[in-house]
Amino acid sequence: MVLDSWQMGFSGVSYHSMSLFCAPWKLVAFALLLTCRSVHPRSFDQSYACGPGYDHFPFCNRGLSVESRVSDLLSRLLLEEKLGQLVSSAANISRLGIPAYYWWSEALHGLSDNGPGVRFGDDIPAVTIFPQVILSTASFNRTLWNLIAQAVSTEARAMYNVGQAGLTYWSPNINIFRDPRWGRGQETPGEDPFVSSEYAVAYVCGLQGQEYNEDLRHLTILNGRSSMQNTLKVAACCKHFTAYDLEAWGGYTRYTFDALVTLQDLVETYHPPFKSCIQEAQAMCVMCSYNRLNGVPTCADNHLLSNLVREEWGLKGYVTSDCDAVAVVYEYIGYAASPEDAVADCLNAGMDLNCGTYVSRHAAVALERGIVNVSTIDKALSNLFGLRMQLGLFDGDPKAQPFGLIGPEAVCADIHRQLALEAAKQGLVLLKNEARTLPFFAGHIKKVAVIGPHANSSDDMLLGDYAGPPCITITPLEGLQTFADTIYTPGCIDVACVSDSLVEAATEVVSVADAVIIFAGLDKSEEREDHDRTKLFLPGQQQNLISKVANAAVGPVVLVILSGGPVDVVFARDNPKVQSIVWAGYPGEAGGQAIAELIFGEFSPGGRLPMTWYPESFTQVPMTDMNMRPNPSRGYPGRTHRFYRGDTVFKFGHGLTYMDISETFSSVPTEIYLPICMDPFSVNMLRMNPTPSTCQVPDDHFNNNVDHGAGFNVSMQVRNRGSRGGSYTVLLFSKSQTGDVRLPQQQLVDFKRVNLEPNGGAEVSFFLNPYKHLTVVNEYGKRVLNLGPHVLVVNAQVEHTVSIKLAEAKGNRCC
Repeated sequence: MVLDSWQMGFSGVSYHSMSLFCAPWKLVAFALLLTCRSVHPRSFDQSYACGPGYDHFPFCNRGLSVESRVSDLLSRLLLEEKLGQLVSSAANISRLGIPAYYWWSEALHGLSDNGPGVRFGDDIPAVTIFPQVILSTASFNRTLWNLIAQAVSTEARAMYNVGQAGLTYWSPNINIFRDPRWGRGQETPGEDPFVSSEYAVAYVCGLQGQEYNEDLRHLTILNGRSSMQNTLKVAACCKHFTAYDLEAWGGYTRYTFDALVTLQDLVETYHPPFKSCIQEAQAMCVMCSYNRLNGVPTCADNHLLSNLVREEWGLKGYVTSDCDAVAVVYEYIGYAASPEDAVADCLNAGMDLNCGTYVSRHAAVALERGIVNVSTIDKALSNLFGLRMQLGLFDGDPKAQPFGLIGPEAVCADIHRQLALEAAKQGLVLLKNEARTLPFFAGHIKKVAVIGPHANSSDDMLLGDYAGPPCITITPLEGLQTFADTIYTPGCIDVACVSDSLVEAATEVVSVADAVIIFAGLDKSEEREDHDRTKLFLPGQQQNLISKVANAAVGPVVLVILSGGPVDVVFARDNPKVQSIVWAGYPGEAGGQAIAELIFGEFSPGGRLPMTWYPESFTQVPMTDMNMRPNPSRGYPGRTHRFYRGDTVFKFGHGLTYMDISETFSSVPTEIYLPICMDPFSVNMLRMNPTPSTCQVPDDHFNNNVDHGAGFNVSMQVRNRGSRGGSYTVLLFSKSQTGDVRLPQQQLVDFKRVNLEPNGGAEVSFFLNPYKHLTVVNEYGKRVLNLGPHVLVVNAQVEHTVSIKLAEAKGNRCC
């Protein structure tokens, strides 16, 4: 594995291996230390439930089932006490010894104080901040994603143990990065539903206390305590459900936007990450979003929350609203006739928790009017108190429970900061490298001109959204100074770069340097929550700065782009004076060191783009058009690498390496016979049957690589013919040959990151299940499998055709 050296304990907590998904397991952890005490003072002293003087209640008896304990607790609560528990800042119930609790905490790529459940200062003033999600995703390394989440949850436990954090985290953000202008695309795993699903599983399992090992594909509960209580480190929450990917654009806002989405696109693109999050990762929470879906606010949609999320997908935890989303149902959208109607609509739909205060303020009137009943309130409370008990928050003193001894020394620990550096290194993407300009060699490049405001950037330019104070930030300039003498000039006052007054000074500096490194891109003033972009070009005078500096340079020029979303840099891509381009995302606290090490050849880049880089002309497409498939009749080009038919700046999956790589298929069948029943509507299109067929098919009808007709192995040899080793990313696609715009032109079916020694190689194997990996979704929302040829493509270069056929029994087609 790429991260063998990272398969070790974080802060004294040992980790074991786990599978592709988290199997169901008993979730119990430990009692809550109340955070932010100065904000919510209590009338009793103890900071956790079921302590001395209160532990005689049956709801404190760990020998009883969670259901029995919750039932006992609810029987003791007054109505007003119940209503005070349905909001994110749940009130204390002093007569029962139950402290207040903050549900809202954030752990997107490190702990953040965006939510009131995390408070920095006192014992823990800072935490490890890893690369923003979009850059970590560029590593295409499930193990890395899981290890980051493990480190984050360890630091969360440490902060909880000193009273500075809770145990419920509203992360990760797994919405599809549908449009390149979206301000929050940086927070997501990119545009591909398969990648986003895999990220959700790896990250959620890490947060909740389980690690991911791609080689073993085997589930092991943290420390092997599958039968013991309190093994859940924190509770994760996948957000924002669903079809949420617009902040503020063209007069539309996320609060009022009605996402008009076909059933086909919902099933195929928007919902898979959430389904995996719930069914495979066993996440304990789903957050409903602000927007409407086909006319109905998602937090008031019974089909989404009750039928789909809870009944069909099997959510065992709770559903929370986005913050003030219940108020939005009435006050912004006008979907409900009154505040109490909005509260009733959301609670009746299956929402359990209101981030905000709307439910606590208006539920009593809703009850009086009879539009919501007490049994619905109790059902929501059962989900909420059930999780708090499973977390161990009603088990007495947390110091006596698992994870209770993790202290401040676990935060900003060396192993976490090393992991932050490793994550940044694995995510960096080399987009262009003419004549192998990179890497630089310190002995040859002695003086470097460093240009651009990002080079000596503030935290905002390195960390991105939802980041707390970092342990120690290393800027790109500081990183480069360890390799060469540097001459620095910003070239622009700030990222907006509205003036070219500093450009001339920058062009003068580069004339005396052996090489030039220009840092450009975006920051939170350009892309963030509640703010979308309107253009894909670099802001202000940045393009002018880059072009003039490149033309004035006497040595090689490297352009480093810091951004969450894509930017149109065709001018630099096609400029021979800009020999190399690196995308660095928002690389986190160690990002400056990672960038410097890449440029000076300390490692070979292996990252690949998790999203398409569109040209500026794409901004003519309305951001409000949610359709994935192209529509030639109205000039609509489609979206994402799966459907977009227009020009690109850089394609999804693009990424170069310093190594000399060759790839060949070494073992792959040419024909696959499957026992699938014919679709009555088409002899060429077969309806998906995820269960084994009842047809009896002779063994000789199956290729040796097929496991009972359910799947087949694809093996390939990756060779490194160069003298430099490193890690390398293999992406396996299935490519359509039909040209039919209704079908994906390509689908990512799997990926792996492997280590390659100098002049060495690796055998890379994938197991493909045609029902899972080669199906598409029809207009009725049903998965279907095409008969005939399926072209497998590795890294958009090496192809092999596999033909899917029906097995025949006694001369007749199966079934």
